[in-house]
Amino acid sequence: MTEIRPLTAAYPALARHYDDGFTVDQAYKDSLPDLQNGPASLIVGAHAPIQHVGISNFRLPIRYLTRPDAGGAEGEITLETSVTGSVSLEADRKGINMSRIMRSFYGHSETLFSLSVLEAALETYKTDLDALDARIQMKFSYPMKVDSLRSGLSGWQYYDVALEVVEQNGQRLRNMHLDYVYSSTCPCSLELSEHARQTRGRLATPHSQRSIARISLVMAGPERLWIEDVIELCRRAVPTETQVMVKREDEQAFAELNAAHPIFVEDAVRAFAGQLMADSRVGDFRVVASHQESLHSHDAVSLLTRGPTFAQVSLDPMTFAGLRA
Repeated sequence: MTEIRPLTAAYPALARHYDDGFTVDQAYKDSLPDLQNGPASLIVGAHAPIQHVGISNFRLPIRYLTRPDAGGAEGEITLETSVTGSVSLEADRKGINMSRIMRSFYGHSETLFSLSVLEAALETYKTDLDALDARIQMKFSYPMKVDSLRSGLSGWQYYDVALEVVEQNGQRLRNMHLDYVYSSTCPCSLELSEHARQTRGRLATPHSQRSIARISLVMAGPERLWIEDVIELCRRAVPTETQVMVKREDEQAFAELNAAHPIFVEDAVRAFAGQLMADSRVGDFRVVASHQESLHSHDAVSLLTRGPTFAQVSLDPMTFAGLRA
């Protein structure tokens, strides 16, 4: 015979309309539950320290300083910025109040941003969250006007940039990451093409492809290193930057420029490294390059580092896949 169980009591009848007239006082705030700041007994899984916990990709417009012009006057530019903020978490702490990172950052967001302001924001939310280590990274697309090679036209080139301040074990680092897109003509293919022309009278073209280098560096010393400085450093290392405004004379000039600077991916990372090493404002650095071949169905890649900051034994699977020109 099937057992007949009594029905459970109905769920309490609760109001189903939003009370827009309700006012929160301090006593009510104090009564609200806060599981993230609960006891260690609530920790799920291993009682282990966490190196990074926080928020990623909260966006807001930020005003940045730009490099002084010829007259010495600094400018400013407002750019949509994606912010990642994180702190370390000790093994016996359940979690953090993530909204505090945003609130702390917003307290500085109206200020014209420089690295000193970024460091102040870092210090604020490190204090607010009572954390030992903290990090802020701000990503944006930085515009810079560039001239065409011969026609006299000009247009805006955009560079993916991230500024980062990291405090770990009492040491603070100021880092910059910048993506530089260029054309790479294969030296071997160039020589083979010329061989076909000279020995057999055959028209041949060397293969070249859109390529990308991601420059990551520690800003060292008291002298400021501007984003524009790093872009110009990249151009000195590898002058075949992709073009914005192009007429026929510019296209021809670009073909000549590529022929004058054929480059393997190994050459590229060493060329960038040479320029970075020559700048006293640059400390540790990493150069990751990807030549996205038109000859092969795979990419040619290379990575070069100096110093312990960016040294790594194991590569993230997306290290090279994340480079798309």
